[in-house]
Amino acid sequence: MASRLAIASDPRGSTPARADAAPTVKSALRTLDIIEYVVARDAPVVAQEIAAALAIPVSSLSYLLGTLVEREYLARSGRRYTAGPGLARLQRRNDDFSLAERAAPLVRALRVQLNETASFFVRKGWEVEALVTETSQHALRYAVQMGTRTPLHGFSAGKAILAALPDEEIEAYLAEAPRPAFTGATITDAQTLRAEIATIREQGVARTREEHTPGIQGVGCAVTAAGGLLGAFSVAIPSVRFDAGVEARASELLKRTAALLAG
Repeated sequence: MASRLAIASDPRGSTPARADAAPTVKSALRTLDIIEYVVARDAPVVAQEIAAALAIPVSSLSYLLGTLVEREYLARSGRRYTAGPGLARLQRRNDDFSLAERAAPLVRALRVQLNETASFFVRKGWEVEALVTETSQHALRYAVQMGTRTPLHGFSAGKAILAALPDEEIEAYLAEAPRPAFTGATITDAQTLRAEIATIREQGVARTREEHTPGIQGVGCAVTAAGGLLGAFSVAIPSVRFDAGVEARASELLKRTAALLAG
């Protein structure tokens, strides 16, 4: 492996790298080369031209181009590629980014670290709405539809948001909001929910135990900043992969992720 060699060749064919130089990742270099090449050409280019110019195998190039188009760093029209709107987004000020844009990379990181479905929800009245979601790559997985709305008591993200509300708003919720039972485990009783909220506030994370969907466990964490409640991150994990160790790791990652968005 290149990281174990004292001297490694530069991936782009120039002079050997120094032994003390930081290791590079070939796919990262190729990604940057593709962006720089397309932007410098200032005209639509086809994949074959990019592959020939940068000496990238077509099999690898196809994946990289697909990812760059998905993230809008390149735009595709037919077989041709040009610079995409995502490049301009990189130069914007932090306060110009939407909440969804700020949460998206953190949701992706959660999904990668746990390989479980991760989402960011925002409050809509007495419901939560999925603003960003990334689906697990496991064959057995839970998928969240973007824009999906669910009563606060149904998802772990909703419970986390509920626990972050002032007491008087919680009492208004308990008095006004319908709380359907999605499964036999759904908590609908007001007094039991009050006890659940107290536990969430103490532990910093909310949990659902097959309360919305049979066979699915949820862990969520609210995000609050100086401006108030932003929303909540959550992960959905099939019960067959869920144990105390997974719960502890998910809880820690959610707390850390929430702090990053709040900061």
